[in-house]
Amino acid sequence: MSRDWWIDEGDFAGAEHLDAAYVAGYEAKAQFDPTDDIVALEALGMGPGSTVVDLGAGTGVFAFAAAATGADVFAVDVSPAMTAVMRQRCRDEDIDNVTVTEAGLLSYEHEGPLADFVFSRNALHQLPDFWKVIALRRVAALIKPGATFRLRDLAYDLEPDAVEATIDDWLANAWSDPTTGYVAEDLAEHLRTEYSTFAGLLEPMLERVGFEILDRTPPPTLYPCYTLRRQSHHVQLSPAGGGAASQSRRAASRSPG
Repeated sequence: MSRDWWIDEGDFAGAEHLDAAYVAGYEAKAQFDPTDDIVALEALGMGPGSTVVDLGAGTGVFAFAAAATGADVFAVDVSPAMTAVMRQRCRDEDIDNVTVTEAGLLSYEHEGPLADFVFSRNALHQLPDFWKVIALRRVAALIKPGATFRLRDLAYDLEPDAVEATIDDWLANAWSDPTTGYVAEDLAEHLRTEYSTFAGLLEPMLERVGFEILDRTPPPTLYPCYTLRRQSHHVQLSPAGGGAASQSRRAASRSPG
């Protein structure tokens, strides 16, 4: 069946992530240190013999750190410029336990054993909420029951009444040098054009597709980190219009006030 309604994730990746010049300075700008994630996942068993999938791998900062533990890593990114950097590093350093794939959360087709660990950082917020659910359901399908999904992303873990003051403060305290961090205009562009959601909306999505939240950064925060476990049973999304809860809500909406 043709899915001509399916989106092209390249259209949502952000033009800067597709630009080789920007990607060349990406690691200095992002300042991502994967140490905490590596330590947390090693404590859960990541190491030699593990299969790890990094979705939205960027230039491979986490992927190569995970590979250094002896794990077999599948590094996935929708940007040709990002995957080119990872492939070049594999060649330069003779790294043979990182498989680089150009794909996105909605298009990656995993080949090989189901993953013991999935990691994703700053990829999910590129998608509108409808597509976040579809993407998360695909993540659940490529990971073993009982296995771990570590998710870092922009999500507003605060009360709606606090949004404006929190965002104003976030932008006021942004970096001043665009080569070493995200400046106020970068953050404003994110708010205008990307799809970070509230943590209170994201967490039910995670649970609905079959993940149990084991640990999370405590609020208030704009950047939660979740450690999730794939539940052994498959959680089905209710069909459109189905389910007792949705029927009850419809009935209530038709009731006189």
